[in-house]
Amino acid sequence: MPQITYREAIRHALAEELERDPNVVVMGEEVAQFNGAYKVTEGLLAKFGPKRIVDTPISEAGFIGAGIGASMLGIRPVMELMFWSFYSVAFDQILNNAANVRYMSGGLINCPIVIRGPANGGTNVGATHSHTPENVLANHPGVKVVVPSTAYDAKGLLKSAIRDNDPVMFLENTILYGDKGEVPTEEYLIPLGLADVKRKGNDLTIVSYGRCVIHSLAAAEVLHKEHGISVEVVDLRTIRPLDIDTVLASVAKTHRVLIVEEQKPFASVGSQLAYMIQREAFDELDAPIHRVTTVDAPAIYSPPIEIEQLPNPARVIKAALALVAGSK
Repeated sequence: MPQITYREAIRHALAEELERDPNVVVMGEEVAQFNGAYKVTEGLLAKFGPKRIVDTPISEAGFIGAGIGASMLGIRPVMELMFWSFYSVAFDQILNNAANVRYMSGGLINCPIVIRGPANGGTNVGATHSHTPENVLANHPGVKVVVPSTAYDAKGLLKSAIRDNDPVMFLENTILYGDKGEVPTEEYLIPLGLADVKRKGNDLTIVSYGRCVIHSLAAAEVLHKEHGISVEVVDLRTIRPLDIDTVLASVAKTHRVLIVEEQKPFASVGSQLAYMIQREAFDELDAPIHRVTTVDAPAIYSPPIEIEQLPNPARVIKAALALVAGSK
């Protein structure tokens, strides 16, 4: 199975869906002539032409609104945000219009739009370009929220997202774009709402998503080799719909839970997840649920300080050791 980058996996998904369905279009700032701000759309303009790969003005409210309108008329737009931080400029279009149109039309009008781009810290671009809005997006019924951690997942999930009849928010990570992973050459789809056990274990469950899955796997390896702790790592992959059954099955096996996410701690995805676990599996827990999050402050510009503000393997290891020790 060939190894390709996370960036290439997304590009392959876009190309395959553009080839398969003439109603699929890609729109966004610099996606065409410049090949995308992160070169995700490189080569697509030459292959599919300017009617399918469309450069837009620097106005998220404008082009996201145009994409939503097009989707209501049968087009399947894939919109690229240069940063997900800029979603706030189009908050009304995304969460007041796209999220509600199927419900408010009594199911008569679908909104099959995908909005994708990077949502992460760790690149030293400051507080206005480092948001992780998956909790805000998931709070609105009517949208689906996807955060892939690997090249394999990114491709399979994006293809499913493009075919979905509801608006799908697809949150990537600039730091992952260059990461390589095995991706089949044959077509495959990953259903939205299906978590994946990335590593099996018996002593502790780490629940995570996005780049924090990579940190969690690195920490799990150290915990196994140096401390004899067997860690199971569950990758949510999709925030909404959320596969709580896979999480609960792991909790029933390990009886300890550590949630690792790049969100700020207050009102995060992990907050909701911790509530759901204690409600559905309280008797399975041998210790309180622990969390590793981003330190609760705007994104710090200084590179060495931002590294410590975000989750990292060392912070995950420290939290895991404390959790296991406290439950013995």
